[in-house]
Amino acid sequence: MIELPIRDPCDLCVAGREERWKIIDESEHTLTVINPWQFEVGQCCVITRRHVATLLDLSDQECGAIMGSAKRVAEALVRTYRPLGILTFQNNGVFSGQETPHFHFHVVPRQTGSDWGIGPPQLATFDGAGRKRGTSHDPSGDAQRRERVQASAKQLAETADLIRSNLPVSSGVGLH
Repeated sequence: MIELPIRDPCDLCVAGREERWKIIDESEHTLTVINPWQFEVGQCCVITRRHVATLLDLSDQECGAIMGSAKRVAEALVRTYRPLGILTFQNNGVFSGQETPHFHFHVVPRQTGSDWGIGPPQLATFDGAGRKRGTSHDPSGDAQRRERVQASAKQLAETADLIRSNLPVSSGVGLH
C-alpha cells in the first residue's frame, strides 16, 4: 500500500478558488495552474478537479485529460520561455516525495543554472544540469530555498497571464 501524505484541508482541492493558484487553463477534468513556488520561472501544475491521491486512482478519462493539458501548457511554455528542456514529473506516495495527497502533474521549463533543491532535477548529473556526479542532496537548505522561490501574487498573475497568452489555439482540451 502506498503511504500518502496527510494534509487537511487539501490545498489543491481549493486551488481554483484561492488567489495564489492562478489558473492558466482548464478542462472538464483538470485545472492547469501556476505553481506558487517558482523553482523555475513558469513552473506549472496540472491538477485533477476530482480529489484523487495518485496515478493509480485516476480514471482513463482523467489520464487522457491530464496529458492533453500538460502538452498544451508545455507548448505555451516553449513559446513563452524558449527553455532548454521541459521537465514533467509526478509523485505517488510520501516515499516518492509527494507532499499533497491530491494528484498533480508538474510541467516545468528548464534553463541553465536552475535553483532546484528538491525533486527529480536533483538526480540529474549530466553536464550543465546543475549537479555534479557523486554529490548527494543536502536537504538542510530546502526551507530557505522554498521561501526564496515563493513568488508574489503580482508575479504569479503576470506569469500566468504571459503563459496563458501563449496557449495554442484550443484543440478541444481546454475550456478557456
